[in-house]
Amino acid sequence: MKYGLLPVLLLCFSSATAEEFNTLRTQQSSVTFVSKQMGVPVAGSFNKFSADIAVNPAKPETGSARISIDLNNMDAGSAEANDELGSRSWFDTRQHPVARFVSSHVTRTGDDRYEALGNMTIKGKTLSVKAPFTLKRVAGTVVIDGVFPIKRLDYGIGTGIWADTSVVADEVKITFHFTVGKPR
Repeated sequence: MKYGLLPVLLLCFSSATAEEFNTLRTQQSSVTFVSKQMGVPVAGSFNKFSADIAVNPAKPETGSARISIDLNNMDAGSAEANDELGSRSWFDTRQHPVARFVSSHVTRTGDDRYEALGNMTIKGKTLSVKAPFTLKRVAGTVVIDGVFPIKRLDYGIGTGIWADTSVVADEVKITFHFTVGKPR
């Protein structure tokens, strides 16, 4: 009986770690945004980002995420728009080249539905955000999809003449799609 505990512990440890997904598949992932300019939706994307995501589908509430977005690689549809977004009035990418989200807690909200509470830092300002998402197993991976709004003026994005919300709406929707695999 003295050998009985070790196999049980090894089995528990190996089954817990075997279910952890923590390798971002960047080519199958995306972070995009939609803002409104004079009432018209304007879509864009963040083309360079990294994410340290750890999730166990059996216990998603124990998951964590650290996402960094390179703001110098935004695409808002034209070179002129991209240059303007990098200016001091918008993201000031010379001083603040990276936006970050760090989760602090994950809560189940329904079947395959969750909400990550965490801190979003943009342009040197950190605010608490809630990011609802779905979690699904797909072909040996976990796919995480979500969308949440931020208020750009809360972060000092779009100052001066751009602070007028009748021209550019305050709310911006951030959409994320992460495909996460098991460790290789």
